[in-house]
Amino acid sequence: MKTMLAIISNALCRITGRSAGARVVASRSLSDFTPQATFDIKKCDVHRLEAGPPVKAELTREQGLQYYRTMQMVRRMELKADQLYKQKIIRGFCHLYDGQEACAAGIEAAINPSDHLITAYRAHGYTYTRGVSVREILAELTGRIGGVAKGKGGSMHMYAPHFYGGNGIVGAQVPLGAGIALACQYQGNNQICVTLYGDGAANQGQLFESFNMAALWKLPCVFICENNKYGMGTSVERASASTDYYKRGDFIPGLRVDGMDVLCVREAARFAADHCRAGKGPIIMELQTYRYHGHSMSDPGVSYRTREEIQEVRSKSDPISLLKERLLSNNMASVEELKEIDIQIRKEVEEAAQFATSDPEPPLEELCNHIFSNNPPLEVRGTNPWSKLKSIS
Repeated sequence: MKTMLAIISNALCRITGRSAGARVVASRSLSDFTPQATFDIKKCDVHRLEAGPPVKAELTREQGLQYYRTMQMVRRMELKADQLYKQKIIRGFCHLYDGQEACAAGIEAAINPSDHLITAYRAHGYTYTRGVSVREILAELTGRIGGVAKGKGGSMHMYAPHFYGGNGIVGAQVPLGAGIALACQYQGNNQICVTLYGDGAANQGQLFESFNMAALWKLPCVFICENNKYGMGTSVERASASTDYYKRGDFIPGLRVDGMDVLCVREAARFAADHCRAGKGPIIMELQTYRYHGHSMSDPGVSYRTREEIQEVRSKSDPISLLKERLLSNNMASVEELKEIDIQIRKEVEEAAQFATSDPEPPLEELCNHIFSNNPPLEVRGTNPWSKLKSIS
């Protein structure tokens, strides 16, 4: 009887194309898993707030699998970008996000697709969570016409509906984010703007100008400092007299959050979003996180910190491992199921990389397109053959 069942099972797998790992998952019904669980999460430090986000977080099995897939996809995408850069297929600036995945996944889980988000140059993770495919992201990194910005933006300049990049100038996105929040307030659409910057940008004067205006006008802006402990090659202790970045708004309320725990980030981001939607003005969040790679691909990342330090974070605080352990220890998923997700993600990233290395580069005719919102004539004296180019929006 067992032999006959095995034969039938193998035949079904051949017909459906499922792997042996998927076969194990299929043998367990949804009723075998815990549909929902409540977890204790780290308490946030607060500034100018009577109460902070909750210290317990509910997680459904569906949400857990979704967060796991999102973080694994970002991790695999960044590792592939690392590989393509070392093969000299990706050139120029490239700042990777691996290690910080809980920040992007947690924030996205707490806000609406219609809310707005703007970040700095470490933008690949947010480009993905804002709805852009891995295929379009990798093609943009390799400068191909199938990229999200048609191969003309590159690593630091990717955009999508309600997502404003990717900005190369340190801290320049913060006043832009305040401006987006002003537009939300002006239009009265109950939307907010999440404005992200790093600890390296936290001492920029334009941040404090933005904080001041946002507080005066009670703009619906969540200012988020992704504190990954190092601004380029400089530790936060050597760069900032005060490393309490969540208090830097002075008169603006603040939260300091465990940025390696997707549930902590989600609950804090939801609290901050509700604060803004209630008309209370801006709020500052500091996400304490960590980047595994160097500042950019030109930085090996081990001259100002030790390999042991990186390994310790990986072994004790990795955001994906933390979520995986929660899912498995509470019977919300099986090892085989998560392994199957990993296999699917690797395949998707590999196919995206194939596209990103085979898609053609943009032709010369594309050079002046999408510069203007309308279609003015583009004629510059003495620039043949450039003067022949037409701008198409």
